[in-house]
Amino acid sequence: GSTLQVTPDSLIYRTTLFYKPTPSGNPLIVRATPAEVLIECHYPRKSNVSSGAVHPTWAPFHSTVAAQERLRFSLRLMDDDWSRERLSNSFQLGDSLRFQADVTSEGHVPLRLFVDQCVATVSPDRSSSPRYAFIDLGGCLVDGRADDTGSAFMSPRPRPESLRFLVDAFKFAGDAGNLLYISCHLRVTPVAQAPNPWNKACSFSKASGLWAPLEGTAAICSCCDTGSCPSPGGDSREFRALAARIGRRVRRADPSQRGGPSGPTEADVFVGPLLILEPAQGLMSPSGSPGSAGNTPQGASGGIPVVIQGLLLAAAALLSLTALGMLLGMCWKRLCPLGMSS
Repeated sequence: GSTLQVTPDSLIYRTTLFYKPTPSGNPLIVRATPAEVLIECHYPRKSNVSSGAVHPTWAPFHSTVAAQERLRFSLRLMDDDWSRERLSNSFQLGDSLRFQADVTSEGHVPLRLFVDQCVATVSPDRSSSPRYAFIDLGGCLVDGRADDTGSAFMSPRPRPESLRFLVDAFKFAGDAGNLLYISCHLRVTPVAQAPNPWNKACSFSKASGLWAPLEGTAAICSCCDTGSCPSPGGDSREFRALAARIGRRVRRADPSQRGGPSGPTEADVFVGPLLILEPAQGLMSPSGSPGSAGNTPQGASGGIPVVIQGLLLAAAALLSLTALGMLLGMCWKRLCPLGMSS
């Protein structure tokens, strides 16, 4: 006996639950009475839904982005086992910088995140000089081609909307400040869209001497060698056209996301400043543990060079031995006459 009512905002289903108790064995008493319970369920007619078994078209995705404004991009430094965000921004040459890029897509269709470019500079201005692009060409981790690095995208992804990559620590030659600012351009595509030369995450394998993609076929990384990679996202005209239209009326979720193409499907994110110390500078630590994350530069308060620590310990040991020798000498003078008389 259910009924359905349609209103401008809701679908309302109504049904009545009837309870008719069985008469007790004694007709003189009653232990229960009949009842009617009205059950009413309200479902909003306007809502965002997604399902792993259904691949929505692009139009619902873009209308969702325009309505909710909830795509949030982030870039974080992670600790050595990728379990949590790193608290210290101090590194030594020889350490690895572990980055995790994420996009929060509340209520949207499944998304896959890509890092098109990452640039290191000595100031917050990503266009300043000197600058070093260690990810370029729309997702090629070009720093991995250097002989002395193991930089690469980490496989597998923890989830499609996250991307991890490892870069060996570096500093600009002749820079006395030892500071780095990292700026990366992040972008999303639908998970249903297979990786291709426009949307890729490619690392250089020194073992094979070839570029290898995080997902997809090896052919999508061939342009990393030639430097002729197509413009990121250029294969989807509908994607770019809709993103341009809604970009004029959608605000970015994070105020720190500046520059870059308009629209909520991509953003620039920043990390820094990072303090990059040379190994000799990294030997000092307030806790006394060499190479710890909280290193302070040589000459700063709270840290004593290891060589000086060793000299101090040696001097202390020498003084202790001298005092012990004097004490034994005094005791020998007292005991010696007693021994002779006996």
